[in-house]
Amino acid sequence: MHTSYRLNAKDLDHHCLESLKALFQNREIAIVVYDVDEIAYLSRSEANQRPLLRAIENAENGTSPIAVNLEELE
Repeated sequence: MHTSYRLNAKDLDHHCLESLKALFQNREIAIVVYDVDEIAYLSRSEANQRPLLRAIENAENGTSPIAVNLEELE
């Protein structure tokens, strides 16, 4: 069984642990924690890379930002 949780570290509490214990009961589990990099995640798709890179470049150059519709990103 594989389950993925995505939450802010400030939201970790005993309820999360109890949820994991209830879900997996007496089975051995592995817990992997990593920092989510939104830009890296979104730029995995080539279609997403172009508008994101343009937006970053515009921000660095102080030029007019472009609008990026998040619903169009894959």
